[in-house]
Amino acid sequence: MTKRADKAPTLTDVARAAGTSTAVVSYVMNNGPRPVAAKTRQRVLAAAAELDYRPNRIARALRSRTTGVVGLILADASNPYFGALARHIEQTLDQHGKLTMTGNAGYSPERQQHLADKFLAAQVDGLIIVSADGGADVTTQAQRAGVPAVYVHNQPEGGQVPAVTADNAAAVQQAVTHLRSHGHTRIAFLAGPHDAGPVGRRRATWEAALASTDAPLLRCEYARAAAAALTGRLISEGAMPPALITATDEQAIGVLAGARASRLPVPDRLAIISLDGTPDSAYTAPSLTATEQPLRTMAQQAVALLLDGSSLRPSAHAPLILRQSCGCTPT
Repeated sequence: MTKRADKAPTLTDVARAAGTSTAVVSYVMNNGPRPVAAKTRQRVLAAAAELDYRPNRIARALRSRTTGVVGLILADASNPYFGALARHIEQTLDQHGKLTMTGNAGYSPERQQHLADKFLAAQVDGLIIVSADGGADVTTQAQRAGVPAVYVHNQPEGGQVPAVTADNAAAVQQAVTHLRSHGHTRIAFLAGPHDAGPVGRRRATWEAALASTDAPLLRCEYARAAAAALTGRLISEGAMPPALITATDEQAIGVLAGARASRLPVPDRLAIISLDGTPDSAYTAPSLTATEQPLRTMAQQAVALLLDGSSLRPSAHAPLILRQSCGCTPT
């Protein structure tokens, strides 16, 4: 078989090269609606690869009234947590033959709404919103347009569609229990600027667990620089608590940097557990003990909800990964 140089290969060209019908080629390229024998499928795919055949997405969309594209709105693309979650969502959508169109809201509710409007205007087949804090429910317009939508990580108050989340309460309880096993009783919590979304639920669980102590609630932006500056100030004032749970890895990494700059040893004088567990957490100095958010499971559940109408499952468990920042010596 040789590639045709005069024009792009067609479905008919692939069928002729594979020795089968155009209908069978269509079933292979579209994963249905009828099954195709494994050997025939392999022959069709080999012919398509040899001819460098690419399905015409526009023509397919006109025939099926679907685009094969799902819009993904990220709270903040620069945050490693959201970046890792986006990667799992994209991989899962690809396994279902869907192309991902990604937009970055940059923690702006207005930008989140703008992206939802743009994606719906582009006639996406569905919307996945990885929402952080606050803002209006951007899925109401999707529902009016008959486009399925699902929230991941968080949803606004009164949201009308399901939200796939991790078990934030259990994650905080694990962190508190583990720090207590190291002898800590005064365990502070570093939250964000306000208490909306998952961070608010994490803070509430910490507050309930330590209601009888004088452990302080600390706040800063979800940024390494902000957390480093806060840590330096607390150390200089002699107000740094001996144990700390951070709402995010970005804050935890900043705390480590601030402690190092002020020569406060971790974990000897400051024990830290973070509640994200992004890939970066394993490569800090010292390495971060963290409750690892089940990003792959969350992505798979979100795509199943969006494409198959599956039922919402209980929040996924975030296991505690023991490393050095809490005082453990990992094996």
